[in-house]
Amino acid sequence: MDHLSKHHRWRREAVELSALFLAVATADLVADIVVHGHDGPVLLATSAAALLAAALFHGWWTHRHTHAPPGPDPSAGPAAEATRAETDTTAPGHPAAGFSLWRIRTTVADSPGSLAAVCAALARLEVNIISLQTHPLSTGTVDEFLVRAPSGVPRPALAGALAAAGGRDTWIDRADTHDLVDVPTTILGLATRTALDASELPVALRQLFGSCTIRSLPAATGPARPAGFPALDGDVMRLQDPSGGLIEVSRPHLPFTPTEFARARALVELDAVLGPRVPDHRDVVTLAAGNEITVRRAGPDDHRAALELHHRCSPETLRRRYHGPVDDADRYLGHLLEPRHGQTLTVELADGRLAALAHLMWDGDSAEVAMLVEDAWQRRGLGLELLRRLAALAAEAGVDTVYAVTQASNSAMVAVMRRLEVPLDYQVEDGTLVVTAHLARTTGQPAPRMADLQG
Repeated sequence: MDHLSKHHRWRREAVELSALFLAVATADLVADIVVHGHDGPVLLATSAAALLAAALFHGWWTHRHTHAPPGPDPSAGPAAEATRAETDTTAPGHPAAGFSLWRIRTTVADSPGSLAAVCAALARLEVNIISLQTHPLSTGTVDEFLVRAPSGVPRPALAGALAAAGGRDTWIDRADTHDLVDVPTTILGLATRTALDASELPVALRQLFGSCTIRSLPAATGPARPAGFPALDGDVMRLQDPSGGLIEVSRPHLPFTPTEFARARALVELDAVLGPRVPDHRDVVTLAAGNEITVRRAGPDDHRAALELHHRCSPETLRRRYHGPVDDADRYLGHLLEPRHGQTLTVELADGRLAALAHLMWDGDSAEVAMLVEDAWQRRGLGLELLRRLAALAAEAGVDTVYAVTQASNSAMVAVMRRLEVPLDYQVEDGTLVVTAHLARTTGQPAPRMADLQG
């Protein structure tokens, strides 16, 4: 390589020296003609013009070739040209121009070289491994990948390559850019949300495990505790609710690993250590009639004020809300105001009284909404204001559907649900009406966010 470099340098210097001698001889000839010839001034002016044109042409040529992309190097060979094409993000088929993100989980034998075989199989498909987690089990090791694959590589090709490399019980699903955040960062973010608001615990578990069903059952209605509770049983994990109940997380399409169970248990234990907590955020809202109200989150500290609200409501209003004997209404408040079971909004008046309560209660992949408005404050827009905020809270938590259970004759509740302007399903059985709102299938604007509703 050094010999070739010296050879090219010597040849370039010889050419430059020859050009210098030629330029001197030409200059001497021109000077002689200018001094002794009859057309000396004309020749001098012509030479100046030619030099100026040559300078302008040289500048244009240099600028053009400096900014143009380099052409193929004939001496580089096909391998180097292929490498250049891979690093050129404008080339058709380059991963930056067309790729897909996948989440892959497969089980391999707990033996040297098993992970290397899986990685080699993915590499042969030009699949780039972005992140990798391993979950040791007694029967092998579960490897979880986040990969970026060329768009032309379909799911069956990925599954076939993994099976040929020794992978079994393989699960493959689409991923998006949100999955590019590493797992420790995600868990820290979820822990922070849980620490600030006890109602975020079910939301954090859902976002940690993706598509899963979470049920929160009070101690009085929860099933008998199995031996060794808390427990992990394949695609179901059961955790002790800090309030004494049961949190059951199920994911039929993908069994939980001990590592995932440990993460969920850590979040629940953090929630138990911090105790009940509700963010103190207040929004002042002016109603159409000019009344100013304060909308805020409610919690266990509002139990007495909520009881007083019950006592100011008519028996018919309480019956429509709780679908049962009026005397039983008060005993539901303790559960409804517990933030771990959902989120409760209240309307507070200037004198500190509560005029309304609205509940968003987590129920697996969906959530139930329910509202109670004091008789003196009905038909003033409180129900619609609270329902829109509950829908925004559900959408932010990743819940696509909310439903309301009421009496078939409760036309006011149906009217409020219709003003959400989202697709609704109606189901009537034995005088009970269930109205389901599909927040993810809005026909016009997207589902409202809580930030859009704060005044």
